[in-house]
Order: sequence, then structure tokens, then C-alpha cells
Amino acid sequence: MTPRQRVEAALRREMPDVVPFTVYECMLPKSEMERQLRNQGLCIVERRSVFKVVYKEVKVERIHYTDEDGQERIRTTVRTPAGTLTAVDRPAGFTSWHEKRLFSSPDDYEALEWMIQDRHYEPNYEEFAEAQDLLGGDALVRASIGYSPLQEIIYNLMGLEQFAIQWAENRDRLMRLYHLLTEDRRKIYQVVAESPAFAVNYCGNVSPEVVGRERFERLILPHYDEAAEILHERGKLIGVHFDANTRLLAPGIARSKIDYVEAFTPYPDTDMTVAEARAAWPEKVLWINFPSSVHLQSLEAIEDMTRQILREAAPGNGFLIGITEDPPAGRWQQNYRAILQVCNAEGRTPIRT
Repeated sequence: MTPRQRVEAALRREMPDVVPFTVYECMLPKSEMERQLRNQGLCIVERRSVFKVVYKEVKVERIHYTDEDGQERIRTTVRTPAGTLTAVDRPAGFTSWHEKRLFSSPDDYEALEWMIQDRHYEPNYEEFAEAQDLLGGDALVRASIGYSPLQEIIYNLMGLEQFAIQWAENRDRLMRLYHLLTEDRRKIYQVVAESPAFAVNYCGNVSPEVVGRERFERLILPHYDEAAEILHERGKLIGVHFDANTRLLAPGIARSKIDYVEAFTPYPDTDMTVAEARAAWPEKVLWINFPSSVHLQSLEAIEDMTRQILREAAPGNGFLIGITEDPPAGRWQQNYRAILQVCNAEGRTPIRT
């Protein structure tokens, strides 16, 4: 099987010839080692969009600049008939830090509402299909819907502190924003469903310490199910990037209509083991992130952890090991090779405890 075939088989809850090992495209530097790992079966997860965001009246401008401290910044300016919004982000390797979000005070609600209502989504299938053809069997090209409405408010628009203040003091206006984002997301579902993508991620980074079980099940989970129904009609698979503690959210995840739990990071980094996750979600594919803290340990410890994970995941169908967080500098080559070698050697037949 090609690396892509293994991943697709696992996502269909089938038993591939070996347990797949995957790495995000931005966490696999082009190099001799990268070529060797791909030749040995590592699968790249190439994340591409299948739509473009377009506005009719709102104007969005992004400027890249270097600040006085020598740090690169990106300033986003959104001009609406109801006012101007500004955000500042600082790129940081594989990610970026939000230094200023679009929402600063209740005065910004009307402009945010204008921005959300004005935007639309156009198919961008050609670039996605070209990437699939170019990468062939070496990679799974995966689409994304983005954050669900509540997570969009928390992570992108407000930040945790402002969200907490608005939830306590201005909840009606915040929920109006939530409902507008709900309609906004519904514009995306059909566009993604008709795309050439096989697998689609929706939302993620759900922190139970922030949202709690009640908000998760009332304000986040229904969006997964609504999108899943539309995507399933077109033969797509849908998953969520659950990379934090998940024990509190586990019952809701089990009842949901999603197909796979992606980026699940097991103990010792979170509050559930692989075995507990398999027991909690017997009908879901489990696509884990190899626990980040273990990357700092010896190669022997990394190999032992990989074996333990494989034993806990037995018999191995509907299971993948991935890298969704950046490893420590200078460790990716040897660590990836150690994980892949164990998958290839001991993930070929069901491993039982």
C-alpha cells in the first residue's frame, strides 16, 4: 500500500498493512532524511483549503512589516460600513501569536457583524485537486472548514479574556454574534461537501477548562453533527482536532457524528490514555498526536512509547499515529525514524496486551 492508501484505509476503519505514521506538511523539512522517511512509508498530511473567502462591501488589507524590535508582524485591517477593525499577529515558526484581535470592546460588535454577514465562500477545487495529483501516494491532502462559531469567537475574534468578560456582562450581544457565525458556517458546508477532498477537519483546540461540558454539548457539538450530515451525503469523512484534555468531553464526542478524532494527545500529556480513548470511542477512528513530552526523552523511550501505544490501540484498525505539534529543534529526524521503524516492524499484525 502507498502511504496515502494506508491513511485512507485507516480512516475508513479498515486494517491497513501497517499502522500509518503521518506528519503535517510544515513539520517535515525538505531534506535527505525527509526523502528516506517517505520511502519507508511516512505519509505527509498536506492541509489545503477548498474555498476562497470573498467580500462584497467589506475591504480586508494585510500588511507584513518588521517592528522596532526586529520582529515580523502582520497587521490585518477590516473596513466595514460600521467601522474599522484591526488585528496584529506575530508569526512564530509553525504558528503565530495573536497580539491584538479584531474585537477590542463592545463598540466593535457592529463592525464584526457587518464583516460576517458580508463574506461568502467560493469553490477553490482546482488548486486542491492539483495538489492531490502532484503528491500522489505520498500524501493525504486534507480540507478544513475552520473553527465552529464559539471557538471562532474565543480563538480568533476576542481571545479568552474578552470572551470571559463578554460572556459575563454582554451575553446577549455575544450570542447574536454566535448565531451570525452559525449562518456563516452553513455557507461553507456544501462547498466543502462538493469538493474533491476525502477527509475534512472541522474545528478543534477545544479546552474543557474553558468551555466546560455544558457549553461544549450545547454550543459546539451540534455544529459537528450538522456538518457531518451534509458531508456524509457526499461520501466525505469529518474529524475534529482534539489535542487537549478530553475526559470531560468524551461522552459528547462518542455521541457525535464525526468519523475520526484527530490530534488526540495521550497520557502523559493529557488526561486519557490511548486505551481509554479506544474504549470511550469504539465507533471512531483514533488519529493521535505522538505525545510531545516524550520527544525530549531517549530514542529507547520513544520506541517503548510507540510500542505501548500500538498495544493499547490493538487490534489496530481505525488507528493512526501522527505528528501535529512541532518537536524540539534538532530531534525530528531521529525521533520520526524511531516511531516509523516501530510502526513498520510491529504495526504489521495486531498487537495484543
